[in-house]
Amino acid sequence: MTDAAEQKMRFLYALRSKGVTDARVLSAMEKIDRGLFVRGLFAERAYEDMPLPISCGQTISQPSVVGLMTQALNVNTRDKVLEVGTGSGYQAAILSLLARRVYTVDRHRRLVREAQELFQQLDLVNITAMTADGSFGLPDQAPFDRIIVTAAAEDPPGPLLAQLKIGGIMVLPVGQSDAVQSLIKVTRTETGFEYEELRPVRFVPLVEGLGSE
Repeated sequence: MTDAAEQKMRFLYALRSKGVTDARVLSAMEKIDRGLFVRGLFAERAYEDMPLPISCGQTISQPSVVGLMTQALNVNTRDKVLEVGTGSGYQAAILSLLARRVYTVDRHRRLVREAQELFQQLDLVNITAMTADGSFGLPDQAPFDRIIVTAAAEDPPGPLLAQLKIGGIMVLPVGQSDAVQSLIKVTRTETGFEYEELRPVRFVPLVEGLGSE
């Protein structure tokens, strides 16, 4: 077995052992090479189950957390998905294999530009990436079947809740940025919202406004 094949096998085993069991999610994570999304010093650690630093003071999430969030989102092939916090682009790339259309926004122009280059390289044509203040969502494209937020807010942002379709699901970390955060699954019903707490997590805080680069 080649090193690369063994690395991939260990990577998928780590995901399963952390509770990522959905076959479609595992298949998408097998196809999207995390190594492409980690640059510089940390590239050799791309296949370890750990968060790693990327440009603009942000991080690429731990693969098992990406897998668990994607699994909780329960994306269907006809869904239109909004991702708040493009970061490296890794999460959006995985979602693009599961959904009909992915819109991803980030406050850092540089991250959006670098992610767009990777999406083109991988021929992921159903992703639209743009620089925007994600805490306001994307009203022009709303409503969304699924919304995923990869930065922690104290509460689910009102504009994002409003942009979720009835029957839609949002997955996001909530809590004070320097204390314990919880991964939450929000389902919009005919009468309101249902909240389910999934697990403790650590994410960078959701910041309003645009970044400096």
